[in-house]
Amino acid sequence: MEPTAPFPRRSGTAEVSVRPARAEDAGEVARIQAVTWRTAYRTLLPPDVLDGWDEEAAADAWRTAVVSPPTPAHGVLVALERDAPVGFAAYGPAGPDAGAAPRPGGAATEIATLLVDPRWGRRGHGSRLLAAVVDLARAAHVTRLQAWLPEEDTASARFFGSAGWAPEGWVRTLDTGAVPLRETRWYTLIEEADDNP
Repeated sequence: MEPTAPFPRRSGTAEVSVRPARAEDAGEVARIQAVTWRTAYRTLLPPDVLDGWDEEAAADAWRTAVVSPPTPAHGVLVALERDAPVGFAAYGPAGPDAGAAPRPGGAATEIATLLVDPRWGRRGHGSRLLAAVVDLARAAHVTRLQAWLPEEDTASARFFGSAGWAPEGWVRTLDTGAVPLRETRWYTLIEEADDNP
């Protein structure tokens, strides 16, 4: 699912778009992750994770993810307002889930994270990122997308639900070093594009 072209969109007088992330975007991606987690996940993640955030290390990790992804099916997209990154999505092949039932629809692409800087919320950036991942999955003949969402993250549940996603009922628990974080698996099935006009 290697991205080959940007996904331009226009909204009012401001140009907005989604494109594959570049190495020079890594610092902004790390900043967006930090500010979004501190805003949206303050009650979900341990204070030492949020307050001890190493933005430089996070930027290095995101730079590696962009420049040297584990497989060609992994990628990072950024949402732009004019030329400034305001959100991002990271995706890749979904691995096997211990204890979970086989996935309807076969192999899946998993959205590992989709975040928009809270200052730029409600401008369609999240929807454009999600649509771009769907387009890439469809082009790669993947018909199933999934994401793990914290159970208490009602804002993300509303967002994915409004896009036609649904929870499957599968739950996993992540060790955060403090209170365990429970996540539920959400999914959607997409139709492949018809290659015949």
